[in-house]
Amino acid sequence: MSAATEGVYVYAILRAATALPKDAVGVGSPPAVLRVIRQGLLEAVVSDAPPKLRARRRDLLAHQDLLMRLSDDGPVLPMRFGMVAADEQSVLAQLAAGESGYAAVLDRLAGRIEINVKVLPAQNALEALVAEDKGVRQLRAAARRTPGYEASLRLGEAIAGALTRRAATAGQRILRELAPAARASVPGPEVQGCVLNESFLVDRAESEAFLLRAQSLGAEFREHAEIRPAGPLPCYSFVSAEARPVLVGGK
Repeated sequence: MSAATEGVYVYAILRAATALPKDAVGVGSPPAVLRVIRQGLLEAVVSDAPPKLRARRRDLLAHQDLLMRLSDDGPVLPMRFGMVAADEQSVLAQLAAGESGYAAVLDRLAGRIEINVKVLPAQNALEALVAEDKGVRQLRAAARRTPGYEASLRLGEAIAGALTRRAATAGQRILRELAPAARASVPGPEVQGCVLNESFLVDRAESEAFLLRAQSLGAEFREHAEIRPAGPLPCYSFVSAEARPVLVGGK
């Protein structure tokens, strides 16, 4: 079954007896009615899966907003957008089979959130680069003396490569600065244009300070890199492969 097929849409796994946020609704148009199903010490937040579900902005936001509201009252094992099971019984069977593993993950995530930091080459750093990089200075001088396609191509490639290298070096320094303030960190998937994509598991009480530190590093390294912090986020990156439910569908 695919995420676009009718079934049971799964949002999260929680400890039993966690209350749903008041007025919370699910994905779809009109928004799906949420319900909780329980197995032993765990619960899953689910709804009917809307037909022909797509990753529309409103649904992505509804999914994430629900997870963040749930996490205000306790740890959440979040499902990524589009996770659909055939029926409630298959969800309950997964909860029963993985109860101890899911409970251990919930314990580890209690009181914590995820913050993602992406680092990209600085977009307005050409003058700083020229001042620092002798090779780029020479190629720019050559392109001015003898303009042409080949000279421009060599100069452009040299600039792009140098900007990426400078950003990558800055990214590693940024990672070293931020890592001690987090409980854990994991690299994310490769993102086009990024030299670093790292997610941090941060105590909720320290999240504001962590974001301020990331912004401060952005100012410090602005001639080398652009820093894009995002959060608080559901702790998607800190749910191990072993603890992820193997439901039908998923995104």
